[in-house]
Amino acid sequence: MIDSTHRRRWPAYAVAVLFLGYATGKAAFASQARLGFPGGPPVSAAETAEYFLDPAIGQWFATASGVLGACVALATVTALGRRVPRTLMLIVLGGMVLAVGYGAGVMIVDGFIGVGVGWQWYHGVLGVVALGLFLEMFRSYAMETRRVTG
Repeated sequence: MIDSTHRRRWPAYAVAVLFLGYATGKAAFASQARLGFPGGPPVSAAETAEYFLDPAIGQWFATASGVLGACVALATVTALGRRVPRTLMLIVLGGMVLAVGYGAGVMIVDGFIGVGVGWQWYHGVLGVVALGLFLEMFRSYAMETRRVTG
């Protein structure tokens, strides 16, 4: 039996919106063949030259990862997504926690302490919010789909 008395969907919807915003920003830069993110720190010409892919291709891959992330977030709260085995979904979400945590961590540390990337304090706040929302989505999914014995 699955315990479904506690349904918190808003974190998943918020995470999906954040991922779609990320994808939109990456698509905007991909169309210009630029690295970076609108509103983020500029990417130097030296960094662009060291990039192993054409910047536009890299940005299109990042756009696709943002759309995929939004789809996974929505899968945690939709009937279609609930058909995915819980163990598989938890593994996928765990991998996403690492990716989101790394990106948000860089924004947080650079935004508040400064390590030279160029993120500002408000980017650090966004990193805290994004990481908190993602962790709440993960927790909510894990609690909603836990097996109840007895």
